[in-house]
Amino acid sequence: MGKRIPSCCRLVLPFVLTLLLLLLVLAPDVRVAHAQGLKLVGPKKYYLVLGNSLAFGFQPDLDFTHGYSDYFFQDLKAHGTTNMVNLACPGETSVTFLNGKCPYPFLRKYPYLGSQLNAALNFLRAHPGQVSPVTLDIGANDVLPYLNSQTCAIDTTGSASALQTLDYNLRQVILPQLRAALTVNGQVTGDLLVMNYYDPYQNICPNTVPYSQQINEHLASDVQGFGVLVDVFSAFGGAAVPNNNICSYTWMCSVFHDIHATDKGYQVIAQAFEQTAGY
Repeated sequence: MGKRIPSCCRLVLPFVLTLLLLLLVLAPDVRVAHAQGLKLVGPKKYYLVLGNSLAFGFQPDLDFTHGYSDYFFQDLKAHGTTNMVNLACPGETSVTFLNGKCPYPFLRKYPYLGSQLNAALNFLRAHPGQVSPVTLDIGANDVLPYLNSQTCAIDTTGSASALQTLDYNLRQVILPQLRAALTVNGQVTGDLLVMNYYDPYQNICPNTVPYSQQINEHLASDVQGFGVLVDVFSAFGGAAVPNNNICSYTWMCSVFHDIHATDKGYQVIAQAFEQTAGY
């Protein structure tokens, strides 16, 4: 028989094991970013927010101050970030991101003229080496017009064309230019984090789940080599139908019947950013 563990150690051992387990659970998971082939720089003075209504922090009750960027900024403050600049515009597509004419420019939190991309590049060039991270969510408004939420019908031809446009705009223009603007004297000075999308319709239109997964596959492919993908789709519960998180993470079950995230949903998105970045 083996040696008996002294009674004092028998009392301490469960505590030690529990502590180790907590450390494993609570420790930032930096493996995600590393697995995507990029070494992250870490937070700096400025946090730059780019994208559409989710980046803006839209909620149908007109609470625009509890978006995922606001929650993520609170985390970044603990790492030395002092300023958040939110250029996001509700209704933005990858086309208007490039060319301007966002449908709701009056809602923007940060004033600028022209396209969001140009505003972002101007800000990055005016603050070289001082901006990290840059977060981006774009693409949902490119494909949403091809989904009929009343009948659950999807215009596959139109959506395929929209995805081609999104791929081109991201890989050939948006992401390369942002990456270049984050590069100073040959060194990448900031992190670019791009989120994918949850499916707000999956409980009422289960056929949209593969559609959402297809969009997210395109985003995952597009971001490779330029930044890190943040998997919001999985954080919201993934492809399961019914998805019990939809009613609490979005406004779909409320009187608004709205696709945007609730406070809780935005917190979940922010946590996905935090866990992916591993700051």
